[in-house]
Amino acid sequence: MERAILALEDGTVFEGRSFGAREVRSGEVVFNTSITGYQEIFTDPSYCGQIVVLTNPQIGNYGANPADNESSQPFIEGLVVRDFSPVASNWRSEEAAEEFLGKNSVPVISGIDTRALVRRLRSQGVMRGVISGIDGDPKQLVEQARAIPSMAGLDLATQVSTVKPYQWLEGVTACSPSELDTEGQEPRCHVVAYDFGIKRNILRRLVQNGCKVTVIPALSPAEDVLALKPDGVFLSNGPGDPEPLAFQAAQVRKLIGKAPIFGICLGHQVLGLALGGKTYKLKFGHRGANHPVLNYRTNKVEITSQNHGFAVDPDSLNASEVELTHINLNDQTLEGFRHKNEPVFCVQYHPEAAPGPHDSRYLFDDFSQLIQEFHG
Repeated sequence: MERAILALEDGTVFEGRSFGAREVRSGEVVFNTSITGYQEIFTDPSYCGQIVVLTNPQIGNYGANPADNESSQPFIEGLVVRDFSPVASNWRSEEAAEEFLGKNSVPVISGIDTRALVRRLRSQGVMRGVISGIDGDPKQLVEQARAIPSMAGLDLATQVSTVKPYQWLEGVTACSPSELDTEGQEPRCHVVAYDFGIKRNILRRLVQNGCKVTVIPALSPAEDVLALKPDGVFLSNGPGDPEPLAFQAAQVRKLIGKAPIFGICLGHQVLGLALGGKTYKLKFGHRGANHPVLNYRTNKVEITSQNHGFAVDPDSLNASEVELTHINLNDQTLEGFRHKNEPVFCVQYHPEAAPGPHDSRYLFDDFSQLIQEFHG
């Protein structure tokens, strides 16, 4: 078995076994604590520019299949695991996870102490790193890690966005019988979705809620959006620092009051910027499927799926215009807000989460209701 190396900017080096692509890739090293859903993580555009450490001990054991993709390809720069399974045992599997990653140029390092690595990232914060599936000089790889750009200040959303508009028609296929009751019905509204790195399950959820969906590039002017005559506007998740997205925030500002707006993750951050707020980088971010969030409006706790390294500063938002609706119970960071006078709301976490949890799916119903009320 070939040797693989993970080198961090602080000089720490981990040696393990090489799987996937025999390549050298670099990025911000982050960790995700989800137990299942590794293929959804691989293909989430929000991970563009990042090497992902998965804390679940064994990864790859249920293979990969096209239905679980959140986009057309993996976006992670590299994968770090304790034990990578070269074989799969699952009736839905169509290929081994190693084959899936290898043909998409993603290197994997297995056999390292991921607990020690995650403790380092938690105590010191996420770091730049280089993963090499072809061995190499550790000292040279550390220098490479120190030379790559910081995630702060990077506009990656424009990079991963669609180049031209398209229609999305597919609804939820693997769901409960009650959800299938809507199958075949005509769309009740038209939603225009900004693609900052949108996940397919968001689009499926919008369609399942009776929306005709038009997906548009991240740099689309507000005038182009309004020309499509939307009943609602959606702001998607995506990678990178929200602060460089000044143009996108300016377009969203023009759209407020013209149609109901719903934002998720990066969309939440862009909406915060559009309303005059500020964002900041978290020490190691929120990435996992069990983050507790308190809904102030219902006083209930929702278990949520999250993937973000930046947050909106609640003190930077105008309290006379904005109502804070959700807060993270782990670290008290802002997880959602609404405009008090306009049909605008957003959350930092992922209510469309695949494979789950599903506590927050009601937000898509809230969006549909807001559209119905706005248009009478």
